[in-house]
Amino acid sequence: MGRNHEVTTVHPLLDNNGQLTEPGWSRSLVQTYDRSMIRAPKWRIKEWDYYLVLSDSFAGAFTISDDGYIGLQSVSLLTFGDNPWEHTETVLNAFPLGKLGLPSSSESGITSYADKRLHMKFEVIDGKRHITCHFDNFYEGKPFDCDIYLKQPQMDSMVIATPWDEEHHFYYNQKINCMRAFGYMSFDGKKYEFNPDTDFGTLDWGRGVWTYDNTWHWGSGNVDLDGNSFGFNIGYGFGNTAAATENVLFYNGKVHKLDDITFNIPASSYMDPWTFTSSDGRFEMDFVPVLDRAACLDYKLIVSDQHQVFGRMSGTAILDDGTKIQVKDMMCFAEKVHNKY
Repeated sequence: MGRNHEVTTVHPLLDNNGQLTEPGWSRSLVQTYDRSMIRAPKWRIKEWDYYLVLSDSFAGAFTISDDGYIGLQSVSLLTFGDNPWEHTETVLNAFPLGKLGLPSSSESGITSYADKRLHMKFEVIDGKRHITCHFDNFYEGKPFDCDIYLKQPQMDSMVIATPWDEEHHFYYNQKINCMRAFGYMSFDGKKYEFNPDTDFGTLDWGRGVWTYDNTWHWGSGNVDLDGNSFGFNIGYGFGNTAAATENVLFYNGKVHKLDDITFNIPASSYMDPWTFTSSDGRFEMDFVPVLDRAACLDYKLIVSDQHQVFGRMSGTAILDDGTKIQVKDMMCFAEKVHNKY
């Protein structure tokens, strides 16, 4: 198996020993996830659905997760105007251990969470995804609401199955980009409306067993180029990527595979300009930060230091057939996260 091995046949993700059957990447969930096949303790299993819906001037992010001994449900509202602003509100749950019942596939079913303060639901219906949320006392006593649809016609996604070097540890992840967004978010008397001609949603769907201490990089963005949808997913730090990276371009519903990408983050500050470079010369970008969604948690056992930086990207990406895609001031994000949990 060479670098960037593509998995094309349908089969179980894990074998009877709880090890990955076939590490690699694929365009859809051809490997079937079955929680009961995992051989690690329940409290080490991590399952999450994360949606980011992004316009040029604002964004919403929505997470429902069951991470074994902790559940983490969160909503972020971000604005990128003259005074960029963001607020993230999180509800933590002790020891969900699978009780949230997240679906075993991203392709159907309902992911939901409800308590006295937060009601959030992700539903897959007829080529669309529906995100609804009501969050009481989201910020300064005021509620947050949203009702968003993401269009998902037949399209490639980025799926990766990577092992860690420790036994029974694996990462199974799907990124669905370029879903055109419509609907709204409302907070503090303002309505933020998404326009499907220009605005997109991305799903980060993950299931796996992680090692305790991890640092990763991830970047993603989508843009409309004269009616054509273009997006990218780049990253590293998710297990042993000898079989495949998760670096891809998306263009009009098709995936184009990239090799290695390097995030050149300035030591001076996350808010200084970055660059992205590629081993195959197919992703060369400048990135000007607008907002750093920084979050530091330290609960002793659970430590998280996140910098999700939103900004504008300009540069060149090259499709499989050599076509050059030029982007200018494309709103997107790139992050560096160090977690222990």
